[in-house]
Amino acid sequence: MKLSKIEDKLAVNKYDIDKERHIRIKEDICAQCETHPCTYTCPADCFKIREGHITLSYEGCLECGSCRIVCDKDGVEWAFPRAGFGICYQYG
Repeated sequence: MKLSKIEDKLAVNKYDIDKERHIRIKEDICAQCETHPCTYTCPADCFKIREGHITLSYEGCLECGSCRIVCDKDGVEWAFPRAGFGICYQYG
């Protein structure tokens, strides 16, 4: 099976989502941001601008940390998921 689009490749990854601890955005800080680098830096496309606001779909996070590195306003609260949670690369 040949996978050509990034969405196709991401779809074969297995995720055990950690709803208690992982990633969240600080909406008050994100609202003041003009450039929104997280929207074009995240390789999994978890950050989107919808109706003028940043939204986050952390369920597909690849745990690379790009969002927290690129945000110079500290608008992303990020931590690795707890043990046993997060992405499992052996499937993708």
